[in-house]
Amino acid sequence: MSSSGALAGIGDTPLVELRTVVPANGARVFAKLEWANPTGSMKDRMARAAIEGAVRDGLLKPGGTVVEYTAGTTGISLAFVCAVLGFNLHIVFSDAFSQEKRRTMLAFGATVEDIHSDGGAITESLVKAMIARAAEASSAPGNWWCDQLNNRDAITGYLPMGEEIWEQSHGRIDAFVHAVGTAHSLHGVARALHSHDPSIRIFAVEPSESAVLSGGPSGPNRIEGIGIGFVPPLWEPDEVDDVLTVSADEAMDMARRLAREEGLFAGTSSGANVVAALRVAERLGPDARIVTIMCDSGLRYLSTELYRAVGE
Repeated sequence: MSSSGALAGIGDTPLVELRTVVPANGARVFAKLEWANPTGSMKDRMARAAIEGAVRDGLLKPGGTVVEYTAGTTGISLAFVCAVLGFNLHIVFSDAFSQEKRRTMLAFGATVEDIHSDGGAITESLVKAMIARAAEASSAPGNWWCDQLNNRDAITGYLPMGEEIWEQSHGRIDAFVHAVGTAHSLHGVARALHSHDPSIRIFAVEPSESAVLSGGPSGPNRIEGIGIGFVPPLWEPDEVDDVLTVSADEAMDMARRLAREEGLFAGTSSGANVVAALRVAERLGPDARIVTIMCDSGLRYLSTELYRAVGE
């Protein structure tokens, strides 16, 4: 399947160096600006790979319907790819996630149904209820369930991002730091980087409030897109050197700082990435180079607690 039309805009996003928020005697820190993808998110990469894989394998036929559960970012990217390729999309969503995401999916032509949260909290029970509803909806004739947590094509969608990082850094990278939702982007980038240099250290990031990868209890989480409350099915701990935890308050504070001090307008998970990357920068020292990800644009969070009070 040719990546023609708007799909050709996916990838080749900029890599920039952080200048202001970094520690004085720490490593240099670079951020991959994934909001430069067509929908403003790294998830465009996995959405294209997943849908193209389903078409290749005969699982998704012309005129068919893609079904998925999502915190919104994957849903937007799937809606974008479906709009370009002519597929229908049924999304299972929740009031726990931003209204900007809902409106964007609807704008691309998706059908959106809600699973109601407990006061807006992102919890294991909410995510599992969304998954169950998506599984049920996918049983209708002509429907194909993307099932992002178990979709290995989604991992391959991130291999090019790792290759881009390697090329843009001229092979001078000591560590990659990135938050875990499905874990696909972390593993895809890590595998690409390790194909060039197995010594590159990989640091995963998760919410302090639901630090299940670190062996902690599952709990309510306020960082959209990561910390699903249970270990993702395709998580590969042997590919990761360490798991760092960041609180929602720390992540939001950093996201606001990035906008004011670096001119980088990003979401909460991007703030978490930078908090963790700065810790690694202090650990590795001034001779090291670290890369992390700006996962998506802050425009998706204007109605949330992250930016709602700005200017009020």
